[in-house]
Amino acid sequence: MKLIIDIGNTLTKLAVFENRRIVFLESTRDLSPTNINNLLEKFPEIRFSIISNVRPYDKSISDLLTLKTHLLLLDRQTRLPFTVLYKTPETLGKDRMAAVAGAMELFPNENVLIIDAGTCITYDLLTTRKEYMGGAISPGIMMRFQSLNTFTGNLPLIQPEYEKDIDVVGNSTKNSILSGVQKAVIAEVDGMIEEYKNRFPGLKTIITGGDYKYFDRSLKNNIFAAPNLVLAGLNKILNFNENI
Repeated sequence: MKLIIDIGNTLTKLAVFENRRIVFLESTRDLSPTNINNLLEKFPEIRFSIISNVRPYDKSISDLLTLKTHLLLLDRQTRLPFTVLYKTPETLGKDRMAAVAGAMELFPNENVLIIDAGTCITYDLLTTRKEYMGGAISPGIMMRFQSLNTFTGNLPLIQPEYEKDIDVVGNSTKNSILSGVQKAVIAEVDGMIEEYKNRFPGLKTIITGGDYKYFDRSLKNNIFAAPNLVLAGLNKILNFNENI
């Protein structure tokens, strides 16, 4: 068994994998050595672990995992199961690397576009040759709402209405903002998918991230929803390094 820890900007996800299957999944705002000890007691078969972090964390956690498991800390020197052709690999986010590895697990030997709809919307392309090409980064849904409020004098901060059928013609300031953000972001993502499909034959598209459900329901293009893609990718990276 393997323990996967993904420390994001807001939440930390912990998953226990048995081969490729998640047998335990939990999210927490405050990761502590107690969390880890409890998991190791619940799953004494855990032998390997990996930590991916985008913010600092209590280093006693990694000390504990080093003592009780074979720990891999994901960083720029970590060996990956694909070739990185990005011109600035030192700036490549750990979550993007993990999502690409997760896409390899789902669609091996395919052209795959990975869309992570979170704080930002990231697009990442993996080719049939297992080459990571790069992609695009744009503001996420909440960032768009917040920027309209922050950088103008009169526009209010509107909350997204994911369950509402948004009319493209907004008949109030609120509805105009909802249209300008939610309708426009769907048009943007659909347009980006079409651009990639025109260049890469047989393209598979995966959606993940906190807002994945909204896109999964609203996009015209056929997509594959994978909310735990990053965790699956971290598990694949851990397996890849274990086997080298």
